[in-house]
Amino acid sequence: RKNDMNFSTSSFRKGLLFVLVAALAGGAALFWMQTQRHSQAASTTTTQAVKVPEYSTMGRAGLVAFEATCARCHGSNGTGTDKGPPLLHEIYNPGHHPDGAFVSAVRQGVRRHHWNFGDMPSQPQVSDREIAEIVRYVRELQVANGIVYREHRM
Repeated sequence: RKNDMNFSTSSFRKGLLFVLVAALAGGAALFWMQTQRHSQAASTTTTQAVKVPEYSTMGRAGLVAFEATCARCHGSNGTGTDKGPPLLHEIYNPGHHPDGAFVSAVRQGVRRHHWNFGDMPSQPQVSDREIAEIVRYVRELQVANGIVYREHRM
């Protein structure tokens, strides 16, 4: 009987270990596929025609600040370049990247995570007011192009 018990416990442990290893491998594969999907999607510039809205006063100020600071990497109208991803992309909707993410990116920089462009350095020359204006500009541009809040789900 003791032998039967050891065999059952040993088999159970091996089975449990197999299930755990399979679950970890499956989770790692899903994570990798999701990362690749985001990376590929965000690494392409926007090629469709951009709808330019009638900007608010703050949005127009943000356009000026964006063109002076951000456009060299993120492209005119946020369409991306070979140096930076398009902000006119679904991945940057407010449900996935809220306004605070843009503020943090400008103030602290961002480690590469959705794209293959490398890290974004902080932009200390941009004032708090300019950041707020840039965020308003980007959000108004996004809304005009159908990029609205969508709850982020992993």
